[in-house]
Amino acid sequence: MLIFDLNDVAQELVRRGYAAQVVKTPAEAQAAVLAEAETAASVAWGGSETLKQIGVREALAAAGKEIRDHAIEADLFLLSANALTADGRIVNIDGRGNRVAASIGGPKRVVYVVGRNKIVVGGVDDAIARIKRVACPANTRRLGKRTPCALTGVCSDCNSPDRICKVTAVFDRCPGGMPTKVILVDAELGY
Repeated sequence: MLIFDLNDVAQELVRRGYAAQVVKTPAEAQAAVLAEAETAASVAWGGSETLKQIGVREALAAAGKEIRDHAIEADLFLLSANALTADGRIVNIDGRGNRVAASIGGPKRVVYVVGRNKIVVGGVDDAIARIKRVACPANTRRLGKRTPCALTGVCSDCNSPDRICKVTAVFDRCPGGMPTKVILVDAELGY
């Protein structure tokens, strides 16, 4: 079991230019996201199992928010991270890069929701290893992709046309000019 304090991780995120909030439960995470979305006319979604698990999409629809497919044009872009280092680096791996692109620029604001299971005590290499060991195999199975990791559960750095790990982004600091908040949840969420 890895030992870290979510408040310490939040402080590291703040040191790197992010706003950060620690919540205890998925319900508190949903409430925090809804508070962030209160002033947003449109909200885009980064295909996140974490956000699905906390019921954000339904709650936003119930609040009358326009949910967009075109994240670049949204007032608020919601997503999770595939991994987060305890010293505040966000690491995401995408198939097309659309989620990563929207988290770098375009929307007026970005909010990540990250469960404690995605935090690694090591550095970026450990974060990438976690993603390839946990997130990529789970996502390929969820998406019905025919890749070796979907079958074996182990990344083989394949060259399959169905491969979903083609674009890797490491955020050493918050991208300039776009307010970004990370909500850390003391729960296991997503992959």
